[in-house]
Amino acid sequence: MKRSFLSLTFACLLAALLVAQPASAQRDNSKARPSPNAKVSQTVGTTIIDMHYSRPGVKDREIFGGLEAWGKVWRAGANEPTTITISDDMMVEGQALPAGTYSFFLLPQEEGDWTAIFTEPVGWGTQYDESKDVLRVMVTPEEGEFEEWLSYSFENLSDDSATLVMKWDETVVPVQFTVAGDM
Repeated sequence: MKRSFLSLTFACLLAALLVAQPASAQRDNSKARPSPNAKVSQTVGTTIIDMHYSRPGVKDREIFGGLEAWGKVWRAGANEPTTITISDDMMVEGQALPAGTYSFFLLPQEEGDWTAIFTEPVGWGTQYDESKDVLRVMVTPEEGEFEEWLSYSFENLSDDSATLVMKWDETVVPVQFTVAGDM
């Protein structure tokens, strides 16, 4: 009888620990993140494009050429890597990108075009590995109105194309997506 009481007590303690573990493992949501999460989604033709990113603020900092160095790959957001999922094959700046989920990076340059990079998904932060690149395309940054919080939107929508636009500080970076048809 003593043995079954101990077994029952142990089983109850184990069950309590297993139930309590997920609650303690969850992220503390009692404080706002300095770079809040965001997502944007657009359907182009029948293809769904979903983007998840974190939105850092300018906060009186020099952004490109300062916080984000020229010539250094940037995760195109903050915290976790920015991800983009496309439901069907697409053309990005005229080059083929198969359906799937990718980490999205930008390579800012002080002069000339930037590089938009789609890689196999990576873990936390800036764990960029060039050998995981799936597609690199050249994009032309533009000067725009001041934008405190990094944002992505889809503009110039048509039946078969849309432009993904990154805005932050006074920088605008457009990336053209077009329905692929037969790739």
